[in-house]
Amino acid sequence: MSDETLPTFAALNVGDEVSRRDVTLTRDNLVRYAGASGDFNAIHYNDAFAESVGLPGVIAHGMLTMGIGASVVEEWAGAGNVADYQARFTRPIPVPALGAAEVSVVAVVGALDHDLRQARIDVTVTFEGAKVLGKAQALVDCA
Repeated sequence: MSDETLPTFAALNVGDEVSRRDVTLTRDNLVRYAGASGDFNAIHYNDAFAESVGLPGVIAHGMLTMGIGASVVEEWAGAGNVADYQARFTRPIPVPALGAAEVSVVAVVGALDHDLRQARIDVTVTFEGAKVLGKAQALVDCA
């Protein structure tokens, strides 16, 4: 990988917002994700079942939510430059039968490692103003 494709370390400062995106999730998105991932758990398509296990209704796949956060970082950093990405699932995203769930993602420089020339990118994923991922962080290699 050439240095031209890496984010420039010297241009980054802790607190810089590097990327932002709003994502609309519909039941169609959940069906497509289930097919691609093989995750056909009924909590992702059956309201009655989801409610029977204590959920507010059908919810988005946790890995879909995590992937949305990672994709925002990857689009900024460039393919192959995200060395690590981790997150905890803290809150479900209910997706209505009609309409959509609006999810917001903001990626901010949380720390800089001068020895490794890596940026820790803190990713905030929210639904209706509440965080749905905890400690979502990516490590990005920089030039």
